[in-house]
Amino acid sequence: MMVPFALMGLGALAAAMAPRLLSRSDWIDREPVLALWVWQCVVVGVLLCCALTMALTGAAAWDAVRGNVFAPAPKGVVEAYALSGYGPLAAPVALVLAFGAVWSAVMLTREIGRARAWRRQHRAELLVRSPALPGEEPGEERLVVLESDKPDAWWLPGTTPRLVITTAALRRLKGRRLDAVIAHEQGHARARHHWLLHCSGALASGFPQVTMFAAFRDEVHRLVELAADDSASRRFGRTTTALALVELNEDRGVFGPCPSALAQVPQRVDRLLAPASRLPVARRWRLTATAALVPAVPLLVTLVPALRVLG
Repeated sequence: MMVPFALMGLGALAAAMAPRLLSRSDWIDREPVLALWVWQCVVVGVLLCCALTMALTGAAAWDAVRGNVFAPAPKGVVEAYALSGYGPLAAPVALVLAFGAVWSAVMLTREIGRARAWRRQHRAELLVRSPALPGEEPGEERLVVLESDKPDAWWLPGTTPRLVITTAALRRLKGRRLDAVIAHEQGHARARHHWLLHCSGALASGFPQVTMFAAFRDEVHRLVELAADDSASRRFGRTTTALALVELNEDRGVFGPCPSALAQVPQRVDRLLAPASRLPVARRWRLTATAALVPAVPLLVTLVPALRVLG
């Protein structure tokens, strides 16, 4: 039972410590793409701890599971895990973790279903408010202009993605500022940020008692915007991108004394106008490699008994 206990301890430690350590790091806002990578590696590591614990306890509790988990393994490897010594806790632990896995899949399916329903609704509205032009292919990726008094722009992902921008935004944004807004939305599309939002939202809504998943969701929502800002600023400059953000959001009450839910916009503007220097390339590579090792640790812990026998 030592390996499952070690895995559960590792998962609990990572879930408890990672949000605190990352919140205290001074490089997160300077390297949002790297921060997203680190968060993903930590979450995958925690989920791997749960999955491997489920596999080992399930193998100890039921012969059918053991046959599948250890099918290609020599007899000595199976004996090294001492599955018979896991005791009566093996079955309940495996069942709880299996329920968690199924629940995660259900939450992700629900999150994707809601997103698809939202996209279908908006696509139907687009067909009414902005029909295809003569000679335009139905499946062609295109810029959609909507008549509206509210300046706005967003990317509508899917099999036929659309970049939607309102006439109010076109009237307000001119030249490179309009280009910066479009580049921001294209940055979301190229990085497939909607999938990160789906996964983080599913984990947070499925397991609200796990604070790490809530922190993951909140940070993903914030960091994808910073990453898209950087994508736009690399092409059109930080000042231009910041001014575009201001002009697009100045009527939404985000710059007043009582900011709305879009309160992160002023921080994004400040970040663009007073940028901190990026991390040195060597440190970025070190952080990337270190984060990639996080999911490898549960695998190594799980394989220790087998490696001792085979080595």
